[in-house]
Amino acid sequence: MKFKDYYDTLGVSKNTTDKEIKQAYRRLARKHHPDVNPGNAKAESHFKNITEAYEVLGNPETRRKYNELGANWKMYEQPGSPGTSHQDPFGGRMPFGGGGGGWTIDFGDATRGPNLGADGGSPFSDFFNAFFGGAPGQPRSRGPRRRETKVVDQTIDLSLEEAFLGVERRISILSGNKTRMVSVRIPPGVSDRSRIRIPYGPEVRSTASGEMLLRVRIIPHPKFRRKGRDLHTSVTVPLTTAILGGAVPVQNVEGITLNLKIPPGTQPGQVFRLKGQGMSGVRKPEDRGALYATVELLLPTQLNDKERAHYEALAKLAGSNTPEEPS
Repeated sequence: MKFKDYYDTLGVSKNTTDKEIKQAYRRLARKHHPDVNPGNAKAESHFKNITEAYEVLGNPETRRKYNELGANWKMYEQPGSPGTSHQDPFGGRMPFGGGGGGWTIDFGDATRGPNLGADGGSPFSDFFNAFFGGAPGQPRSRGPRRRETKVVDQTIDLSLEEAFLGVERRISILSGNKTRMVSVRIPPGVSDRSRIRIPYGPEVRSTASGEMLLRVRIIPHPKFRRKGRDLHTSVTVPLTTAILGGAVPVQNVEGITLNLKIPPGTQPGQVFRLKGQGMSGVRKPEDRGALYATVELLLPTQLNDKERAHYEALAKLAGSNTPEEPS
């Protein structure tokens, strides 16, 4: 079992302040988080090491014990571990909750890494487990939890317009016995069933810390249907415009009216593509999809005498142009 230099893991010195340790952890966690590096096993390993280091150094009491442990860590290993000394210079106080007690850290959905299941397995190192969460291979007794990393799962409803523009919402978090309000910025371009992870551990100091997992639910829109970054809508075209050609108005998701050019002889169900008028991308807001407009013919329901005369004349003209069937 190798000694873990948690200060080196976070890139800080032993004299670094608690605030600077927190800042270092945040910076490194953002860089190596599995959501930022999907499928990158090396980044996930870095993230686990960073989190393990912060679990110890981020708490003043466990940081003090870790400093006392120092280079003499082998003297303080838990009794019964292979090759360890049975001396206890701390007078019965094992460092980091020795004897099986300690924290339980749920990495399941929060990091897409190993879960702590019913067997109590830990994604952390043997060093951490021996001095902090119970010696490897020994049963873990469930002692009091000092801090627990968990995921707060909530669903947030957004209109299509809010999903397009992005929006700021106030979300309540139940932390311990208190409810705290947190401002959450939803980026433009989120889609239905998107998951947004918001770390709140360093900000919320109580019995729990972790991440908020927001699941986005897009409310059905009366005009638009979304497929990826593309939007689909229908546009009503008068019969005369469909026959002769012209232009009809169509609105995009921003409420801006666009002129859609209709060529002569346009058929019902014909689809026109308006480039760059769809949804924006989450990472590249300027990279927008397309707006697809499907033609629906607008037929007159009532005709005045003059209109009827014109349609009757058109019918006679169309009939005279129809070739006679051979007898």
